[in-house]
Amino acid sequence: MMQISLSDNWLRTLSLLGFLLGWQLLAMQLADPLFPSPLAVLVRFWTHLTQGELLYHLSITLLRVMVIFIIAMTLGTVLGILMGHYPRLDALLDNLLVLTLNIPALVIILLCYIWLGLTETAAIMAVVLNKVPNVIVTVREGARAIDKKLMEVAYIFRVSRVHTFRYVYLPQLYPYLLVAARSGLALIWKIVLVVELLGRSQGMGFQLHTYFQFFDIQSILAYTLAFVGVMLMVEGLLLRPLERYLSRWRP
Repeated sequence: MMQISLSDNWLRTLSLLGFLLGWQLLAMQLADPLFPSPLAVLVRFWTHLTQGELLYHLSITLLRVMVIFIIAMTLGTVLGILMGHYPRLDALLDNLLVLTLNIPALVIILLCYIWLGLTETAAIMAVVLNKVPNVIVTVREGARAIDKKLMEVAYIFRVSRVHTFRYVYLPQLYPYLLVAARSGLALIWKIVLVVELLGRSQGMGFQLHTYFQFFDIQSILAYTLAFVGVMLMVEGLLLRPLERYLSRWRP
């Protein structure tokens, strides 16, 4: 098992090194200030980290992402489970779900800012409204795929509802929840940057907009590097170990 894990880690590292090597070779070939090399971006990243406001703006954005993630996952999971188990509720809300899935994220952001003002509440609500439908769709499919025979066995052996939900129902739903969580993080932080760019005065999106006005490509990539680095740490240190733990019952 350790050999497989070690091999996987080496493969992930190798793919990252290959990407950086290709980037470096392309930057050398183009020799264009609008396409900086990885080393130049790393130097600029260190400058922003030690002398600039990168940590401040990164912390603001991460806080927004965390709050939105918790709200969206909670609402989406509850509605997804209910729609997966109650066909009439699913029929009632299905068209609304399809509608919200297909409204562009930018439209929702603009409407929230117009109706609620350029406030933190509007910013959070705009991203939540964009993410909740995706969670609902994923969790609803998981709820539909629950093995009813296992639920019947728990009922026959008079297992309490709490234990049935915890030890029989949830383990079957975990893979879908993890998919929703992974896609949620990827989608949320991207939309948060747009929200910050359009209507907030702090955060990564606000800073990226500032650097865009000056065509400061190195700073744009340096800030991007910081956030992507955090997301990779979340994936490697939290989501993958959590997935292995929750799936430990599988053969």
